Amino acid sequence: MQKIVTNLWYDTQAEEAAEFYCSLFPDSKITNVQHYSEAGPREADLVMTVDFELGGQQFTAINGGGDYHYSHAMSLLINCDSQAEVDRLWAALLADGGQEIECGWLNDKYGVPWQVWPAEANALMVGDKEAVNRAMKAMLGMRKIDVQAMRDAYEGKVS
Repeated sequence: MQKIVTNLWYDTQAEEAAEFYCSLFPDSKITNVQHYSEAGPREADLVMTVDFELGGQQFTAINGGGDYHYSHAMSLLINCDSQAEVDRLWAALLADGGQEIECGWLNDKYGVPWQVWPAEANALMVGDKEAVNRAMKAMLGMRKIDVQAMRDAYEGKVS
C-alpha cells in the first residue's frame, strides 16, 4: 500500500472522473468502489469513494458533496515524454468544459488543476542564464507548453 495517497473531492462525479482519468493513462485502473450505507451522511448506495491507479500511482476520489473547490496551490503534474503526449493529454483534459490557465496549467471539466509538462522542458530551465531567461520568457507567454518554441528560445533562434 502506498503511504501517501492523493484524495480528490467531488460532489457526485467521483466514479465518472476516475473512469475518465484511467482512460487517459496506460497502466491505470479502478481498484475499489465503496458506497454510502444507510448510516449516511449521504444517500445510501451513492458511490462514496473510488480507489484508482494512474500509471501505478494510487488516488482516491470521494463524493463528499459541499462547496469545496480546487486551487492551483495543489495540482497534478504530468511529466510527458513528447510533445505529442502533451497535445493528446491537453486536449483530453480540456474536453467537455475544461479551462486553459497558463504555463502548462489547466482545470479539467471537474475543476481539478493539472500541469501538462514536457519533461524535456526541465533541461531548458538550467544552464546558461541568458538561455534560461529566453526559454522562461517563451514559456510564460504560453498556455499549452510548446517545447520546440522553448528550445528555439533557449538556443536564441527567436527574437
